[in-house]
Formats: sequence, C-alpha cells, structure tokens
Amino acid sequence: MRLLLAAAVGVMAGVHTATWGMYKDAPHEGFSRWKYARSIVLATVIAVILSVGWDLDPRRAADLVVLFGATYAVERALAEIYKTFIRDEDQSKYFIPMQLAVFGKPVQSRGARLLAGAGYVLGVLALIVMVGWIDRTVPDPMPLWLVVLVGGLGGWISAFGGAWKDAPKEGFHIFKFFRSPIIASLFALGLSYLSDDLVLVTLAALGFCVATTETYKTFFFPSVPRGKFAGMPVHFPDMLRRRQPFIFLYAGIWLVVLVALVIALKRVPAPA
Repeated sequence: MRLLLAAAVGVMAGVHTATWGMYKDAPHEGFSRWKYARSIVLATVIAVILSVGWDLDPRRAADLVVLFGATYAVERALAEIYKTFIRDEDQSKYFIPMQLAVFGKPVQSRGARLLAGAGYVLGVLALIVMVGWIDRTVPDPMPLWLVVLVGGLGGWISAFGGAWKDAPKEGFHIFKFFRSPIIASLFALGLSYLSDDLVLVTLAALGFCVATTETYKTFFFPSVPRGKFAGMPVHFPDMLRRRQPFIFLYAGIWLVVLVALVIALKRVPAPA
C-alpha cells in the first residue's frame, strides 16, 4: 500500500509539472501525449525510489507533502539536465536556447555539452553530500538560520542556472535572480517542521519553489508566453482553448497537497 501511495504522489507531481509545461508550450509546439506522459512516468519512478530510500509513508500527511516536493525537484532536475546537456534539438524555434549556451549562443558540440553536464552533475552531487554532512554534524535541534541558509541552496542553483540561460537574451533582473533563493529558503523553514532530514528538506523546498513560481508565471499571466517563446508565433491557436480543462486538474493537485500540509502542520508537536 505504501508504495502504491508513493506512486500516486509521483503521478500527482508529474501531472503538475507536465501541465504547466504543456499550458505554456502547446500553443507554440502542439500537444504531445508522449511529452505530457514523460514527466508523469519519471516522477512516479522517482517517488517510489525516494519513498523507499527515505522510508517515507504517504499515509502520513507530512511524508506526503515532503515526498511531493522532493519528487518535483528531482524530476525537474533530471529533465533540465537532459534538455540542457544531452538532447539534440533545433534551437531556432526558441528565443532563449534550451540547450547549453554561452552568452546566448548554443554549444553545438555534443561532446562539450556532455562534458559540461558531467561537471554540473558532479557539482550538484557534491552539494548534496555537503548538505548530508551538515545534517549529520550539527547537533539537534539545528538552528533555524542554518536550515534557511542550507535549505535554500536549491533556489540558488536555480537562480544561477536561470541567469546563465536567460540573462543574455532578457537582461539581468535582480528580483528574478533572488526570487528562487528566497522562496526556497522560506519553504525550507516550513518543511523543517515536517522532516528532520536536511537533504530531504532541501530537495522538497526546491520542488515547492519551482511549483510555486511556475504556477505564478503560467496561470497568473496566461497571455504572456514563456521566455523561451517570447516573440515567437503561435502555430497551434486551438490549444489556447483545449488547454483550459487542465486548469481544474492542476488546481485539484494543489488542493490535495495543501490539505495534507494543513493536516501535517496541525500534528506538529507544540514547542515545550
């Protein structure tokens, strides 16, 4: 039962990320069943692995919330690594290149991209090891300032990666740069009451940071195209109408997670 529920959480995370991606991209690229299902399948596998690795039981509201956020973060990280360093795709359809680019110009050498990707992955893994070391070394209870500082690490990775990709085309925006670190740090503070594993808190904080910012950008400003399609023509205008029912599915997932969060916070023991 536990693994089935973990898989269900993975499905929710995958549908969530697939939906905001489709909502913005489909008018430009069309709707692809495989592309939509890809995140769902990947997130389902990730959720089961995380559930086993960290002994998370989604029957507990706190574990459900943390598992959702951590699954979201890992799925997005793997998807971005694939698109940036591995996938070969015509970049002329984008305003902002999705493959690894230097000063806005895509790196054509696949070998160079793979080498850079290997370095990036090793760097991320080193940071995860560092967070685990801090978690084991610092005595409980861990100071909240340290939870905020370390827990927001994923937001800083997102900020620097976004600036590297977007700034050559859009310019550097101070608010946009600091937005992810601040949001991730705040989520880490809240999630620290649901889990005492700093690695898990850091991952989940990044996941909720991405979910929140993408919800804001996608559904609060639906007429503004994603940066990668800025100024690009809408080839599939029918998708502007066909995508609307997905909003209810998306909102339903948020509702499930938020209800679980409220239940989990109510069960947090009061300070002595």
